[in-house]
Amino acid sequence: MKKVRLLVSLARKGAVGKKVRVTVRELAEELGVSPQTVLRLLNEMEEEDLIEKSVEGKRTLVGVTPEGANFLQALCDEISEALSTGVIVGEVVSGLGEGAYYVKQYSPMIREYLGFEPYPGTLNVRVLFPKTVFDALCNVRPVIIPGFTREGRTFGDVKAYRVRIDGVEGAIVVPSRTVHPPKIAEIIAPVNLREKLGLKDGDRVRIEVVE
Repeated sequence: MKKVRLLVSLARKGAVGKKVRVTVRELAEELGVSPQTVLRLLNEMEEEDLIEKSVEGKRTLVGVTPEGANFLQALCDEISEALSTGVIVGEVVSGLGEGAYYVKQYSPMIREYLGFEPYPGTLNVRVLFPKTVFDALCNVRPVIIPGFTREGRTFGDVKAYRVRIDGVEGAIVVPSRTVHPPKIAEIIAPVNLREKLGLKDGDRVRIEVVE
């Protein structure tokens, strides 16, 4: 793990494909280890052809080799694949109290496009993993609920992403005009999710994206 962190640190310093000046003390502080440990790691990584280094006077120059860069890329790909599980982890939070009004307005369209009668309200979840709602849904094709005009008021399109929470089917809805930050997932379902699942603010929930 320390070697990976050191390799990432060097890459962030611009050392991919060229040598950059580094100090052992700086690298040691970043990793939270002793300078002696950094020297040992650098020597081992040079033997493994992950880096190349040289000393010019009092300067230490270190570069990440193509093999080292490929190692980081392969690791990044494996991590990305491992975390792209279609799962969102978050905690329940209170909304702004406007969910019920909008769900009622969109109810006929929700029935038509999602196939269920929505409970007049939403469950709001602050996303803890991944970073944002959009990161979780970027590879999923949404159901577009078209906008409409009612009594002189225009309601915009809504993107709906089918999800499941503890076996309960629902959907994350993302209005074209939303006041929620990208860390908040707004969920509709045919039941009151708080009551059905016994949820309160601060509770952790696991949301499965249904493709």
